[in-house]
Amino acid sequence: MTLDTADDTFPTIIQGGMGVGVSGWRLARAVSAAGQLGVVSGVALDLVLARRLQQGDPDGDLRRALDAFPFPEVARRVRERYYVPGGIAPGKPYRPVPKLGLRPHRGRTELTVTANFAEVFLAREGHDGLVGVNYLEKIQLATPAAVYGAMLAGVDYVLMGAGIPSEIPGLLDALAVHRPAEISVTVAGAESGQRHTVGIDPATLHGPLPPPPLRRPRLLAIVSSDILATYLARKPETRPDGFVVEGPVAGGHSAPPRGRLQLDEEGEPLYGPRDRVDTAKVAALGLPFWLAGGHADRQALTRALEVGATGVQVGTAFALCRESGLEEKLRRRLLDAAVTGTLPVRNDPDASPAGFPFKVASLPGTVADPDVYTARPRLCDLGHLRVPYLKTDGEVGYRCPAEPVDTYVRKGRPESDTVGRRCLCNGLVSAIGLGQHRSDGYVEPPLLTLGQDLGFLTDLPNDHTAADVITHLLGGLPGPG
Repeated sequence: MTLDTADDTFPTIIQGGMGVGVSGWRLARAVSAAGQLGVVSGVALDLVLARRLQQGDPDGDLRRALDAFPFPEVARRVRERYYVPGGIAPGKPYRPVPKLGLRPHRGRTELTVTANFAEVFLAREGHDGLVGVNYLEKIQLATPAAVYGAMLAGVDYVLMGAGIPSEIPGLLDALAVHRPAEISVTVAGAESGQRHTVGIDPATLHGPLPPPPLRRPRLLAIVSSDILATYLARKPETRPDGFVVEGPVAGGHSAPPRGRLQLDEEGEPLYGPRDRVDTAKVAALGLPFWLAGGHADRQALTRALEVGATGVQVGTAFALCRESGLEEKLRRRLLDAAVTGTLPVRNDPDASPAGFPFKVASLPGTVADPDVYTARPRLCDLGHLRVPYLKTDGEVGYRCPAEPVDTYVRKGRPESDTVGRRCLCNGLVSAIGLGQHRSDGYVEPPLLTLGQDLGFLTDLPNDHTAADVITHLLGGLPGPG
């Protein structure tokens, strides 16, 4: 089922949906206004909205977005709960937001829906270009409410990786006509056939009279193998509208190598011939696809087009541009180190609680620094990467290998799972200037991620813009379509 989807033209460049708020609405708007696909990161937007409202929303952008939300009473409750005129005092802890969970929670749903609406709404202001939103399939507990909020704002594309988004086409179909919708949730220890779900009933937000149908966005599945692409494309109910085929040098999470995990002399995963994507097989599926990971130059784009790709997805070049959501001092430090060749970016097999290899950019004073990591008190107070598991009493609990070791072990898992794990939730939020100030005076340090291919920087102006990246990539090549 497709309701009023976008036209048949496709962007040549997709801007990656990076981190928590790195691909914010300002960056996505700049890329979209330049005629390509700007993408906001949909990860932890509930937290981002709540903390920015507590900072006082000095430019009024978020309050303007909330004023445009189609269900005013919902927006009013969110604003009354989190907005602090003038902002909270320096060093004061942020008010917490409800953790993700299987049980329905009105406040959490309303915050998630409005946060995703606001980010997409602001990204779409002032131009008629395309806007997408990027989600992690692994964060299943947030997906239905997050997607509905983005669709209410008119999002054109939903991109999803870090898992198998086989149920998302049906979710988009249902939410386009404001029907109740749910997806399956993976619960560790659950028996085969024992299904757990999380969903949203739009009627709890809009009341008894549903609004007009929404435009159903296109779904792009982010995959790292032609096998997964073929699996998803095999039947209508799982088939996306296209693929982003991502290689292992891309920033953030990467798929682990196929087969037994082997590490090189630097302790990074070794990828081999089995991990190379057969682009001919992807092209044969008849759906548009984009190549990602190490494609931030014109030659790489040309090669992608030659093998049948529609274009490329580029992340790191945009993450380092002026419109990036990174905290400005951190962005400049990253850029300076990258330009001078003194910025190691390690594909760490242990850093992420999600269990996927994760690119960590090493800057002193960040969580990549062993001393900073060791000094940080272990805690899991945000919980977006918590794993639901079945307890001995049959109830569902939640655990994270980055939480306190004793707590994690009490939940039935070995201590070895916790070695080297970083709290991505707090670290990535701190990287955009929203780190928690704790009551004992401790301030959460940032964690930074970039792709491992930084060679493109020699061809870009110093302190480049999003438009500079697009010009660098396209040159004399044709635009969308």
